[in-house]
Amino acid sequence: MTQPARLTIDIYSDVMCPWCIIGYAQLQKGLALLEGEVEAEVRWLPFELNPDMPPEGEGQAEHIARKYGRSPQEVESNRGRMLEIGERAGYSFAYTGEGEAPKPMMWNTFAAHKLLKWALIESGSQKQTELKRALFDAHFQQRRRIGDPEVLADVAAAVGLDRAAARAAIDDEFLGEVVRGEQAQAWDMNISGVPTMIVQGRVLIPGAQEPEVYANALRRVVAKGLAQ
Repeated sequence: MTQPARLTIDIYSDVMCPWCIIGYAQLQKGLALLEGEVEAEVRWLPFELNPDMPPEGEGQAEHIARKYGRSPQEVESNRGRMLEIGERAGYSFAYTGEGEAPKPMMWNTFAAHKLLKWALIESGSQKQTELKRALFDAHFQQRRRIGDPEVLADVAAAVGLDRAAARAAIDDEFLGEVVRGEQAQAWDMNISGVPTMIVQGRVLIPGAQEPEVYANALRRVVAKGLAQ
């Protein structure tokens, strides 16, 4: 019996990016179409959409209007479209926390990227992905303060990682240098938006695509003899 081709998929992503979780959900559907053909290891790489975001954050609607020059009506229309696409992809952006939903915010994510890098180094790609999913949920569904190191440590603990070690990782200067270096590599590759997926370190797939697009792209990678 033929063994599935093994691929590594590195995803440049930011926790603040709704299209990143949509893209990941679509990728999982694409991989389901390749069951028996391809097995993929997913790893997450850092990309800060807003590296200059202050600790106090910024309202999501105000941020989008300021950064992209959108009117309030355009912001609301685009949000409705994103929610619809998310539901179709299998990810809900609906608030799941207790009480009245807090205002949607944007946060500085440098500490989150350090935490994710630590999770990969210490516990491997599956645990890193579990943490990444939990951070997406904490931001979009629970509207927690993702820029707060204590919140990040709590999220790490919730997926079974050691809280004290996670909190120490957030303050680790070396991890900060690693994150900066990986972001510089993205810029060197002219990556200016996320999600951007790099298969086997060679084939780039930009943006959130449909499942069939991912499946066909991965089949081409295998056909070129690039799989493990």
